[in-house]
Amino acid sequence: MTYGQVAKTLRLAGGARTAGRAMAACPSGRGIPWHRVVGAGGRLLIREPYASLQKKLLQTEGVELAEKQIQKFRNHEWKPAPRSRKRPAKTKQPSGAH
Repeated sequence: MTYGQVAKTLRLAGGARTAGRAMAACPSGRGIPWHRVVGAGGRLLIREPYASLQKKLLQTEGVELAEKQIQKFRNHEWKPAPRSRKRPAKTKQPSGAH
């Protein structure tokens, strides 16, 4: 997924840069797959030492890279399902419930 896709999915004002800052602020050790978020077209954008770690983690998942670019990015890209615009129906509370 790209930083732009993260921003769009989460409706982040500021777009891809805001998504990048949010990803950088994620606490380590929480199971957040930060290494799967890349720049447009599958470019690896983060700096060392994390760039080498990102590349290594992606390669262990079967992703082929050339330099700092994911090969055949479209084959690996995750695209979230479109959101439904329908709102769930309100449920009626039983009498006496607060």
